[in-house]
Amino acid sequence: MFKIIQHKIFLFVCGTMISISIQAQQNLKLTYNKPAENRNEALPIGNGKLGAMVFGGATQEHLQLNEETIWAGEPGNNVPKNTFDSIQKIRKLLNEDQFQEAQNVSNRTYPRQAPKDLNYGMPYQTMGDLFLDFKGHENFKNYNRTLDIEKAVSTVSYEVNGVTYKREIFSSFVDNVIIIKLSSSKKGNLNFSINASTPHLQKSIFTQNNQLIINGTSGSVDNKIGKIKFKTVAVPVVKGGKLTSTKDQLTISGADEVVIYVSIATNFKKYDDISGNPQTRVAEYLNKALNKKYNDELKAHIYNYQKYFKRVSLNLGTTEQTNKTTDVRIQEFGTSSDPDLVALYFQFGRYLLISSSQPGTQPANLQGIWNYQLNPAWDSKYTVNINTEMNYWPAENTNLSEMHEPLFDMIQDLSVTGQESAKEMYHARGWNMHHNTDLWRITGIVDGGFYGMWPMGGAWLTQHIWNHYLYSGDKEFLKKNYEVLKGCALFYLDVLQPDPSGKYLVVSPSMSPENTYLKGVGITAGTTMDNQLVFDVFNNFINASKILNEDQSLSDEVKIALDKLPPMQIGQYSQLQEWLKDMDKTDDKHRHISHLYGLFPSGQISPFRNPDLTEAAKNSMTYRGDKSTGWSMGWKVNWWARLLDGNRAFKLISDQLTPAPMETKGQSGGTYPNLLDAHPPFQIDGNFGCTSGIAEMLLQSYDGYLYILPSLPDALPSGSVKGLKARGGFEIDIDWKDSKLTKLIVKSALGGNARIRIAKDIQLKSKTKLTPAEGENSNPFYQVNSIKTPLISEKAELKEFVIPATQIFDFNTKKGGTYTFEVK
Repeated sequence: MFKIIQHKIFLFVCGTMISISIQAQQNLKLTYNKPAENRNEALPIGNGKLGAMVFGGATQEHLQLNEETIWAGEPGNNVPKNTFDSIQKIRKLLNEDQFQEAQNVSNRTYPRQAPKDLNYGMPYQTMGDLFLDFKGHENFKNYNRTLDIEKAVSTVSYEVNGVTYKREIFSSFVDNVIIIKLSSSKKGNLNFSINASTPHLQKSIFTQNNQLIINGTSGSVDNKIGKIKFKTVAVPVVKGGKLTSTKDQLTISGADEVVIYVSIATNFKKYDDISGNPQTRVAEYLNKALNKKYNDELKAHIYNYQKYFKRVSLNLGTTEQTNKTTDVRIQEFGTSSDPDLVALYFQFGRYLLISSSQPGTQPANLQGIWNYQLNPAWDSKYTVNINTEMNYWPAENTNLSEMHEPLFDMIQDLSVTGQESAKEMYHARGWNMHHNTDLWRITGIVDGGFYGMWPMGGAWLTQHIWNHYLYSGDKEFLKKNYEVLKGCALFYLDVLQPDPSGKYLVVSPSMSPENTYLKGVGITAGTTMDNQLVFDVFNNFINASKILNEDQSLSDEVKIALDKLPPMQIGQYSQLQEWLKDMDKTDDKHRHISHLYGLFPSGQISPFRNPDLTEAAKNSMTYRGDKSTGWSMGWKVNWWARLLDGNRAFKLISDQLTPAPMETKGQSGGTYPNLLDAHPPFQIDGNFGCTSGIAEMLLQSYDGYLYILPSLPDALPSGSVKGLKARGGFEIDIDWKDSKLTKLIVKSALGGNARIRIAKDIQLKSKTKLTPAEGENSNPFYQVNSIKTPLISEKAELKEFVIPATQIFDFNTKKGGTYTFEVK
């Protein structure tokens, strides 16, 4: 039940007045009135290590199972030998404007199909499937299937011949097992069998001591032999019935209640160590879980999940749409008012991040931990020219900082394996990687010299380290990761090349991810995104060096190189140039708009500091259009939020919440009935991108201040959010009504100056003294790195970006202090 209504607002939609209730607590459940017919309707559960897609059938329950370390292949990098001379040749050709020949050399040096002595990365692989088959349940009624994202529990209930059957399913955050509880309203009515399958070629499925066991070995791909050994054990605990077994099936008859514990483990210990014992690990997980009562296990699971999830609440109001099932709400979102679906989608993204990225686990990959294939799309690995980073955009601002830890662990690994690619391919110090990696932390080219010649993966990944420091203020964390930042800076210090004019230093060869400027030609030098990334890498190192009092002479050297990076440029179509030369096309609808990295997630472009660049970025966005792949539309929500256009950001959310076609090809994006993002096929980054974008619409802290409600859309006129995080350790609660701020609470974990930007027509009252802000923010976590004045084409026709009327105030905070502001 919902709690007491606080207030109501009224909207006119298509000529009809709709009442929207702002609730004290939203209904945080995905609901359905039928079983899943395919995996795009199944519901995801996970604990970071173990994932499952729950189908919820009445005659057959189907759980598709994943364990985070079941990947094809074996330890080893994929760095090619003796290609430095080719890279030098490509550089020379680019300087001579021989672009096609430069691309040809890149393609020949790094062919589209991996050569025999290399690989282009290993796929993440499913474990297999667990099935519970029920006889006589064909004629069921009163069916209900839910995913409670407030408790991380999936439920199924239905009625057969006057008996109600129920299931509770969760992936335990406490004991690393998946638990399935089955019950019925009448004793002795649980009759079903348990069996399993796996698509792996090396496998065995059998029963032993009334347990169902699957042993297997991961797949071999290219020249890599599959060496991940896994073990899965399903143990039913039966109350009031009989348990029997055949060679490969368990049968339960006449039971009152059954709890099934599923454990999966592998021999993986680290990217270069597979000496673990899956048998020992499975036994350890099961013994811990089986020694607890079910209710205690469930309570502990919910507690451990909610200590993260409950940090943030978002209430945007409810309409009659909330009474409908989730699949119907998605279908009708474009033609009805359903603000609560936006809030549910936001929280679903946080649920997915908690469920797929826990401290001590692997980072969330392209499908989180919910892949059902041996050879999934794009190998379901880590694509770091956008997708992996997007997975972690909500980590800091939606108060899930700990979920960031697996990514930091992977970056630490890559800073070791990446020394090989830096030295062998570029004759450079430090470390680097390209646009993909996997469980084995490969850092060489993937997918050949067209898509793969992008040596910037480390540059983007390390932004997450610096961002975490800005949010947390954790100096020990910065010390731990300082060498990673230093190694990244060293690489670019060594590989930067003079451009043909001699004015600038640029990365060459590279590309603007996956895009082209001539037909079939993407290889180039000095792309805008590369310049922006190196700008951030260098500034992060300089700032970290100063904070930790390390490497002053190297810092001075990096400052000299930083000053030689090209400025951003506004081209002939009043667009932010993607390339060093003005080669953009106004009809380019490519899904990657990589040169807008400087707008988001970086903060190099600000409406208040750089209105011309902001207008140019907006023009680039307009040329590209809205509809695209799911992740691309997720990114666009963030961009429009940074452009302070809440209505356009909301329009992209609406595009994202368009029902996705079941076809797995094309660039249509959208959302599946289970709320998962469609690239297509399913790809989790779009969920995370949208969650981040919704947070950016409500709070921004990248530009030297806390900007409160910077991009509030007309479609969300009243609501509240509690627990969003900002740089400098601030936690923010915001209430608004009739599109205006009504209450603001700022909690300070670190102390220091707080600078807030709010709408001009707002008057705040508080016991806290507010001072009109002057100059730069004295809070060190709000330092803004100065960019060069952009170059503007003579053909550009800028119309002047319209900046909203705002006011800025400072107030001093103490560590642990809470500061409340009401609107007069």
